[in-house]
Amino acid sequence: MRSRRRALDELDEERLLRLVARGDRAAFDELYRRTSPWLAVRLRRRCADEQIVAEVMQETYLAVWRAAGAFAGSAVGGTAVGWLWTIAARRLVDAFRRRAHHAEPPAAAAERTVVPAAEEEALAGTVGGDVGDALRRLAPELRDVLQATVLDGLSVRETAVLLRLPEGTVKTRARRARIAMREALA
Repeated sequence: MRSRRRALDELDEERLLRLVARGDRAAFDELYRRTSPWLAVRLRRRCADEQIVAEVMQETYLAVWRAAGAFAGSAVGGTAVGWLWTIAARRLVDAFRRRAHHAEPPAAAAERTVVPAAEEEALAGTVGGDVGDALRRLAPELRDVLQATVLDGLSVRETAVLLRLPEGTVKTRARRARIAMREALA
């Protein structure tokens, strides 16, 4: 067992994948040992939700186990780690899509109050002059989208979930808000 482990240590990831394609569990374990810490770090840089990262990791390595024979490798200019990352990135996008499709915005986000939000008060205090005036003159629906996408840094999908709008509407309103801001500041 120890000599087998030492032999696997000497193989590169592409050779390990070739063994995994033949059903070699020890090669799969070695590939996982080498690549999972790196893959988890890369996924965490793109997603702060540990549950999604764990789910994507599991789905990725399951896909690797099932489809290792499909890896074309250096014959087409690819690398084993690149192939692994491609699988993980696609699984992460799928997870985001599933979550956005089924997500409900937080109850606080759905409630509209008459009192200005703390963000609006802070924005009014920090963004002054012409920019502040232009922001305040924007229609509320345009200002909400602009605040979510630009100031809060949310993606179009996240903004759509938060504001309960279709993604196309978010894109249109963001474009209209930017045009209105340009005209106001010209």
